[in-house]
Amino acid sequence: MNKKELITVGILTILTAFMDISGLPCALFVNIEVLDIAPFYWALMCNFIVIGVIVFPVLKFLCPDWKLGLNAEGIAVGFKKYGAVGIAAGILSGAAFFIGLQPFDNKPTVLKVLIEGIIYYFGVAFVEELYVRGLLLNLIEKLFANRKNKTAIAVISSSLIFGIGHIFGVLGQPFLTIAAKVIWTVALGLYFGVIYKKINNLWLPIILHFLIDISAMPYCFSTAAAYPEISLYIILPVYILLGLYSFYIMKKDDFSV
Repeated sequence: MNKKELITVGILTILTAFMDISGLPCALFVNIEVLDIAPFYWALMCNFIVIGVIVFPVLKFLCPDWKLGLNAEGIAVGFKKYGAVGIAAGILSGAAFFIGLQPFDNKPTVLKVLIEGIIYYFGVAFVEELYVRGLLLNLIEKLFANRKNKTAIAVISSSLIFGIGHIFGVLGQPFLTIAAKVIWTVALGLYFGVIYKKINNLWLPIILHFLIDISAMPYCFSTAAAYPEISLYIILPVYILLGLYSFYIMKKDDFSV
């Protein structure tokens, strides 16, 4: 085990997570106003670019043996085997938000829907999968390399951290919302982690993460900021089932759970 590489990846993971959660440094100086698009979306998307500019050169020059799995191999097979449940979860989530946010009281421009409802979420999916699965999960797996169940430990641990990290996005909201958000994010983390390790390809969880996240597009048509309770009651059971499905795969395919 290359300790220098592990330390570098550990620092890179913490730095990337901090930048993603805080929006820094771009939140300090990017203030773009275009039509009805909230300015902070531009700052966050600029931050995604900065993260990429930092992460990929560091990995290339300081951690050349670190494999993220950003290639085409296995995507089609993995999507066929594991994608249906993720797509179903995304559709049900979209339906839950559609029901909970009615009546819609906002008329967004097409550009707002494109930026806030689609492009932004691709950036979220790419960056979160990059540092949670590509960096953190692999890092934990290498740290527990001598354990038979190292992959299960890595998937579960990274999922718990993934869920806890999403508390910051719902601070100030009711306890039910915070608890539901953490639980369903942990479940999503299990799903993304399992399919990532099954095919060793980061693009599949990125794509499925994106398809699930765009279920929040109905927010573009509403002025509401909080999660409607009815939406939570629909979404939470869906993602609990997704988490159980992930444990089933780990057990069935010998992740040593």
